[in-house]
Amino acid sequence: MLSIKLKRIGKKHQASYRVVVSERRSKLKGDYTEDLGWYNPRTKEMKISADRVKYWMSVGAKLSDTVHNLLLKNKVIDGKKIAVHKQPKSAEGGSASGGKVAPAAAPAPAPVAAPAK
Repeated sequence: MLSIKLKRIGKKHQASYRVVVSERRSKLKGDYTEDLGWYNPRTKEMKISADRVKYWMSVGAKLSDTVHNLLLKNKVIDGKKIAVHKQPKSAEGGSASGGKVAPAAAPAPAPVAAPAK
C-alpha cells in the first residue's frame, strides 16, 4: 500500500522534510516512488504539488496524519484535522497499564509459634 509521508532531510537540529510517495512499510531512509514537495518547519515554508497529491490519492495512496494536517492547512484537501499528539493519561491511574491500578496485596498473617515446654 502506498503512503504519502514526510522524509527527513537536513543537518542535525536543522530538520526539513520532503513530502514523498512510498510504500507504507518502507524505511524512512529508503527509496521512494515520487517526490511531491518539501516542508521546512523552522520557517513554516512549504511547497507541494497539489495536482500530484490528488493524483496519488485517487490511485489509492493514504496520507500520514502529519501530511494530512499540512495539506489541510494549505487548503489542498478538505476535512478535519487529525490529533497527532499523544492523548493525556486519565486522572484515575497514570500507570502504563492503561489507567488500571492493581489492587494492593493483603498482608500475610504472621505464623503462630507453638508454646515452648
